[in-house]
Amino acid sequence: MTIKPNCWSEHGELKTVVVTAPSVWNIPNQQTATDVQWEKPVDRKKAYKNHEKMVRAMEKAGVKVIDYADYLPKESRDLNEKLLNRYFVRDLACVFGETVLPGVAGTSMRKPEYVQAHQLMKNWFEEDVFLYEGASQKHPIEFGDVLILNRDAVFINVGMRTSIESVEHRKQAIFDAGFSEIGMIDLPRRADTLHLDMNCNMVGGDILLAKSYMRYLPVQIVTREGKQYMMIHDFLARHKIEVMYTSSVNNTVADINFLNLDPETLLVSTQANQKIFSKELNLKKKQVIKIDVEELEKGGGGIRCMTLPLIRS
Repeated sequence: MTIKPNCWSEHGELKTVVVTAPSVWNIPNQQTATDVQWEKPVDRKKAYKNHEKMVRAMEKAGVKVIDYADYLPKESRDLNEKLLNRYFVRDLACVFGETVLPGVAGTSMRKPEYVQAHQLMKNWFEEDVFLYEGASQKHPIEFGDVLILNRDAVFINVGMRTSIESVEHRKQAIFDAGFSEIGMIDLPRRADTLHLDMNCNMVGGDILLAKSYMRYLPVQIVTREGKQYMMIHDFLARHKIEVMYTSSVNNTVADINFLNLDPETLLVSTQANQKIFSKELNLKKKQVIKIDVEELEKGGGGIRCMTLPLIRS
């Protein structure tokens, strides 16, 4: 394949997305789940059915879905299908405009899937599009920590899985891709704050849904000219984005980790607190498509974590 990536927001019409199926392993009990840093035991057959529903929902909406494992060489597939976290593809790379930046795993358990996926991407994208640096990429960056707000700004958490050094290393590439501002926030280091998209998410192009505690956190704004601090609502107001804070999050993954299929359509877990979408956000003019991904969410990530957009119109 040769792919021309194009992605300038979280809400444009999704045209092409990368996924892959969950691991062939069962997680038989709570102790094993805890040991591998998952939330609950997982039945692989149920997980496969969940994943198939998610893929079908996107295809029904007109999205081209690419399973990257289908393109792996035979000698790589045996390992890949046993990697527990392989279906959390969002972290592997991110499309900034027409530029693709590869991720660097923030935990050793995830390194093999990054290596395998990046080898594929080197073939999918032109060399000047996929900015692969190999072993010289030393500082971790997982793209569940990144929201592309609009054509001007990106929002990045420098926390458990993404370092401030990684953002400093890549900021020039982000500016060169066409963005003028990088907002950096430092979330508390906890399991439920592992990535930015477990704490906030764009709803269309003008609303950021955020956990209520985020109102108290400053954001460092980085531009070509320099740096400054401001509060999150002031940063977003510069880009005509309203912050809606919610204290109704019952399930961090299901309630926050949804996916914009287009400016008017959200793909949401059936486990999500519907009060957030029906009353707090009052999304009467938007379509909310609900799918059951409960078994997949037990791995600690949701619909957004399981999808890597390559093209949004």
